[in-house]
Parts: sequence; structure tokens; C-alpha cells
Amino acid sequence: MHNVSQEQATIAMPTRPSERTRFWRDRRFRHMECMEATFVTHEFAPHSHDTFSIGAIEAGRQVAMIRGEREHTGPGALYLINPGETHDGQPGTETGYRYRMIYPDAGLFTEILEEATGRAFHGSPSFSRQLLTDPHLADAFIRAHRKLDDGSSELESEESMYSVLSAMFARHGSAIIVPRDLSEPVGVRRARDYIDAHFSEEIGLEALARQSGLSRAHLIRAFRKHYFITPHAYQTDLRVRYARHLMRIGTSLADTAAACGFADQAHLTRHFKARVGLTPGQFRQS
Repeated sequence: MHNVSQEQATIAMPTRPSERTRFWRDRRFRHMECMEATFVTHEFAPHSHDTFSIGAIEAGRQVAMIRGEREHTGPGALYLINPGETHDGQPGTETGYRYRMIYPDAGLFTEILEEATGRAFHGSPSFSRQLLTDPHLADAFIRAHRKLDDGSSELESEESMYSVLSAMFARHGSAIIVPRDLSEPVGVRRARDYIDAHFSEEIGLEALARQSGLSRAHLIRAFRKHYFITPHAYQTDLRVRYARHLMRIGTSLADTAAACGFADQAHLTRHFKARVGLTPGQFRQS
């Protein structure tokens, strides 16, 4: 057993004793990330994922913002969030909420749809609505999620998850994600592309404004309008997403922080937990 400092121990503790997070990767679904969590005070900063974010509320209420709309969700609610969609989340009551989530990538989701239907799937799967109420499917998802780690047989758990994901897409899915670039102002797209290429570096607002051809104030407003996030928050989100990748392949926390542009491990930990709900140490141990 290795020793940790009090600072490390404190960072790793939930905000309140009643909060807990379980995170694991399921090898049967290409090491898909899975999470079960109870949050009472933790607030997710605006962030996005490279994967789908699919889940359901088991108890309590959450307040979430997506596509510029803030919605209250509770039992019976489904999260069907496409890759790249910016969202956040906060407890909707003093007692918080408990939910279950999975994060399948587009390739896995396509594979599941093809195997469930027996037909080749052409295009990119997507969901037209990200937050909705469907008690039947929410309950089915929660049951399938529980089977992933409750000792159910592989056949039973795989069949259950395949079936519910196929039903979700049949009821709420669409075939192709239309590239958002087509309707985005050129200047805002240039700013985003510049951040994509230099996210680990220090980027000044003036330099970013020059790239976009917009004034600094106009760029911030336009960026938020089209991406529902500020340029700085978008850069931080990219850093966290890259940090997840580096930690998955075994990169040390110190090297990860440096490679992603964070000042130090504490800086990485603060932003990582705000977007993932786990500390980097918890993420690596799962």
C-alpha cells in the first residue's frame, strides 16, 4: 500500500458522506465506461464527451442545461446525449439525485444496432432529443445497467443492454448527424478549429479574435451562441477529454497534467472532477 498526503486524501473524498460514485469499464462492450453515482452537492461544469452519454435517473432530481435549454429531470427521465453535445448538471433538490450512465462510442452503438436489427447501418446514429421522459425505457435501462455488475450471466446482461439500446434508438433515434459546420459562421468555426489544434497551449483572447476576424466581445457571444459554452470552457473541456485518453493508456498524473496544459496535478484534479464526477486517481483505479 502506498502513502498519500492529507491533501490527496481530501481531494479523493466525496463532497459529502452521502455522495458516492462507482465507475468501471465493461469488457463485453469494448470497455465501455459505466457509472452509477449519487450526488448531493456536486455540480458538473459544462462539458461534452467523445462518446454518447446515455442514462436514467433512479431517484431524486437533477437540473441540466443542454442546447441552451435548462430542464428538470427525475425518475422516468432519459439522457440521450450525442457525442460533442455540451451539457452540465446540478442537484435539483437538497437531497440530490442518483443515476446510472453508460458512455458507448459511435462505433459500438452502430455495432449494437446492426446486431440487434440484422441489417447494415449506414450513417451516424444520433438522438433528436437529449433530455426526455420515457418511464418504460428508463426503467428498462436501469434494469439492464444493474445486470452489468450484479452477477447476472453474460448472456442475460448483454441481451438486456443490447435490447434496451436498440429500443431507445427505434423510439428516439435518427440516422445521421447533420454536420453543424454548415450553419456556423466562418469566424466562429475558425476560432473553434484553432482551439482544437492548440488546446494544450496558452491561448490569448486577442489572438483568438484575430483568427476569427471578430472582436473579442463578439467572439465570446457568438461562440457561446453556437456551442453553448465559452471559448475558455471549451478549451478546458478538450484538455479534460485528452486527459481521460492519456490516463486510459497509463500516463502518469503529472505527465498528463503537463501534456494537457494544466498548471499542475491539483489544477487537473479540480477541472477533471468538475466534468467527470471523479478525481483522476479514482478514474485511473477503475
